[in-house]
Amino acid sequence: MFNLHALGGFEMMQKTVESSRATAKTLGIPQPLILAVTILTSMDEESLKEVGVQGPLIEEVGRLASLASKAGIDGVVASPQEIGIIRQRCGEKFLIVTPGIRHPSAKRDDQKRTMSPKEAVNAGANYLVIGRPIKEAKDPVEAAQKILEDIS
Repeated sequence: MFNLHALGGFEMMQKTVESSRATAKTLGIPQPLILAVTILTSMDEESLKEVGVQGPLIEEVGRLASLASKAGIDGVVASPQEIGIIRQRCGEKFLIVTPGIRHPSAKRDDQKRTMSPKEAVNAGANYLVIGRPIKEAKDPVEAAQKILEDIS
């Protein structure tokens, strides 16, 4: 599994898919899953305006996910808050990897668009990215166990 930025555009994503699949076939290895990063979870509407994106954040994520799907990308990395629009535009088989996972009692760090592990799973995330809440915990094993309990 690897990712690239959807903002690289359709042609870049499509050529990456074609090249990656051809290389995997030549080498006789499984085709990797390819994901496109939509909008970083550390960004909000104001951050997008600073880089020249004027439309609503949720619409931009939906547009980028649709473009990635059209290019043959297997799924996206996106905030759990945009799972609904991604499913609506790209379907149930399109993978959604969600960073920005924070337990409600945990600090958000630089993450602006977050959900709890349980909320993200219930919303339809295929994979959760949970880094700092485990890595920076006093007891990482206990932190991971609490996350699993939250999901169950």
